[in-house]
Amino acid sequence: MLNWDFPQLFTLQRMPHQLDIDGLNHTNNAVYVQWCEMIGWAHSESLGLSLVDYKRLDRAMAIRHAEYDYLLPTNLGESLILGTWLTETDEKLSMRRRFQLIREADQAVIFRAQWDLVCIEISTGKARRMPPEFCEKYLSALTPKLT
Repeated sequence: MLNWDFPQLFTLQRMPHQLDIDGLNHTNNAVYVQWCEMIGWAHSESLGLSLVDYKRLDRAMAIRHAEYDYLLPTNLGESLILGTWLTETDEKLSMRRRFQLIREADQAVIFRAQWDLVCIEISTGKARRMPPEFCEKYLSALTPKLT
């Protein structure tokens, strides 16, 4: 049992490849950010909201603020598990997505991140209320914080 920060997570297996490694022989920090985007979309799609749906609804959840905490390095070929959750919302305009990366071999937490997301109208870039489809699918996936 891995030490996840929240229950009911969505996960993806990751493994740094040669192109992910930087001059210090560690996984480049930008790779973790790309993995966050990858799992965010995968989670959204698993809930039934894809880029096609975003375009059809002329709405998107856009990153307003992001925080990344790099705790330990990873190396070429290490087996990692990336988890994500939707943890907070105002049920109208915004929500928070959190991330955690764990190395399988020693169960060490490598990385944590969070995005504060705001619903926008794609055609104008302006903040707009979440459409009913977003509320139905995203709000039903909210995970409460462990106490």
